[in-house]
Amino acid sequence: MVFKRMMQAMGVGGPSVETVLTNPNCRPGGHLEGHVQVIGGDHAVDIEYVALGLVTRVEVESGDSEYDTTQEFFRQRAANAFRLEAGQRYDIPFRFAVPWETPVTELYGRHLAGMTMGLRTELEVARAVDKGDLDAVAVHPLPAQERLLEALLRIGFRFSRADVERGHIYGVHQTLPFYQEIEFYPAPQYAHAINQLELTFIATAQQLQVVLEIDKRGGVFTEGRDAFGRFTVDYNAVDRVDWAAELDGWLRQSLQRRGLFF
Repeated sequence: MVFKRMMQAMGVGGPSVETVLTNPNCRPGGHLEGHVQVIGGDHAVDIEYVALGLVTRVEVESGDSEYDTTQEFFRQRAANAFRLEAGQRYDIPFRFAVPWETPVTELYGRHLAGMTMGLRTELEVARAVDKGDLDAVAVHPLPAQERLLEALLRIGFRFSRADVERGHIYGVHQTLPFYQEIEFYPAPQYAHAINQLELTFIATAQQLQVVLEIDKRGGVFTEGRDAFGRFTVDYNAVDRVDWAAELDGWLRQSLQRRGLFF
């Protein structure tokens, strides 16, 4: 009897869990919907809870080293305690809120290289936590984010890769412990002055904060340095601005102030 209880606590003959998403595509500030199927094993168990968590890969700098880790950044309980009989099927519908600052993983139907995102299902039975079910999620940009990404492509910048870095950007209010950097190769007219351009979005329900970082090339007698720009986009006014012209003008002014004339 003791051995049987130990086997049950380890999950042998225990319940199985599967999460089914109605649609794996979403936007920041939107929702993911679906249901969790919990199927009883060969013995009855008391389920303590069923929870869902949004996870992504995060780059962490620690001293002189860097490493990647998988981090859960938003969590929502799908069900509280219930009794699951042997062989019983228990369906739990859910509507999961996607945070506004969630990193983007897709652009124009293509996956952004370097990005991972998933919805993880967690079930606790007898103080043993099962985190086995992970479903891939595709996060598409908000319309305002699309406008700025389109503008950079129109200027001639080319997408390189994206990543998520742990930390906070100075002067920008964040609710998550990390931020996304979308990296671009320079447009031809900037290639002599820029190594790459990095773009970060920090979205809220009311507005979009945009951070631009220029990795400036060094010269024979000068050291390459970064230049930063930050501005806020009003969702209601985003379609009334020529963002290609705005971004092009900011880049030229920023580089001219640093002695790189065109």
